[in-house]
Amino acid sequence: MDISLSGHMRDGSHQLTQRVYYEDTDFSGFVYHARYLHFFERGRTDFIRLLGVSQGALHAQANPADAVAFVVRRMEIDFKSPARMDDVLTIVTSPGEVRGARMMLEQTILRGDDVLAGAVVTVAVVNGLGRARRLPDALLERFTGGGAA
Repeated sequence: MDISLSGHMRDGSHQLTQRVYYEDTDFSGFVYHARYLHFFERGRTDFIRLLGVSQGALHAQANPADAVAFVVRRMEIDFKSPARMDDVLTIVTSPGEVRGARMMLEQTILRGDDVLAGAVVTVAVVNGLGRARRLPDALLERFTGGGAA
């Protein structure tokens, strides 16, 4: 698995650098509010990747009841300051509580030291049939241990 573009872990949190492109902005040159969801999703995806977890492999189980997928159940976003075209952002993802069939994550989007947006995300764990399932012990260890495999 090539992780060269997946950011890096620092002090138990994941950090991903992203540039703001024209396509991310509205007519004013500011990042359109819905695009922050994309930045947060990229941060969560690469956080999981750096833990050594292949979401593709988790989904590709012969028995759908054995598959594992992560779905956003709840997200609370606090917008503080707008990002602009050509800004270089850092998306920080920090693990919170992991219990049963859910995970809590805290995410922040920074421009340098300035906080632009923050989110608290509840991620549900479901199987390939869309039913809640417990996070398998091997995955639970990676999420609570904070290290890559």
